[in-house]
Amino acid sequence: MDQQGYGTNPYQPNHMPAASNPGSVTGQPAGAQLEQHQLAYQQIHQQQQQQLQQQRQSFWTNQYKEIDKVTDFKNHSLPLARIKKIMKADEDVKMISAEAPVIFARACEMFILELTLQSWNHTEENKRRTLQKNDIAAAITRTDIFDFLVDIVPREDMKDEALASIPRGTIPVGGPVDALPYCYMPHPHASQVGNPGMIMGKPVTDPAMYAQQSHPYMAQHMWPQGSEQQPSPSDH
Repeated sequence: MDQQGYGTNPYQPNHMPAASNPGSVTGQPAGAQLEQHQLAYQQIHQQQQQQLQQQRQSFWTNQYKEIDKVTDFKNHSLPLARIKKIMKADEDVKMISAEAPVIFARACEMFILELTLQSWNHTEENKRRTLQKNDIAAAITRTDIFDFLVDIVPREDMKDEALASIPRGTIPVGGPVDALPYCYMPHPHASQVGNPGMIMGKPVTDPAMYAQQSHPYMAQHMWPQGSEQQPSPSDH
């Protein structure tokens, strides 16, 4: 028998595939991909802002034209009784002239139209066809002239809008799994094992999470078995 052939390793080192760097899977490091996603998002955001600016200019141009064409100021969409009630909410207001509610009603109408326009733009950005409360909250947070409405809008809607404003394209395709906001919610009737903070923020398919859950859970059943092994009366 050939000892030289017996002693040689049939598996040559050059046949083993080298472990590739996760960042070089697509040929570019993760930092370069992240920068490209950020640049693409900034370009899309700039285009959207330009379109919004053009819509605002067109809106106010049409409003000015409508005001110039108006001859009968008594025809308006909002009821004068409600307008007078709003104006009298100020204790300093004692008397209101006949022309003031008419102008005030027209101003409120334009305000509602502009706020609706800004809210509808946010609806279209999210690929929806129904205007929701968070769309109005988005219009308030994005437009400086609507700052006085921040205290009126519910805080929940403001938080939802803040989370929705986070760009989704900034996470690279080959990024780490921990960057994804996964959350594991245990069953309400199940007993809490270990520290609940160890579960939050990890994917459900993370094997480390199952390893953390399995050992304490098994130990819960193992310890009573050891405690039940008590010496019988015959041993004494």
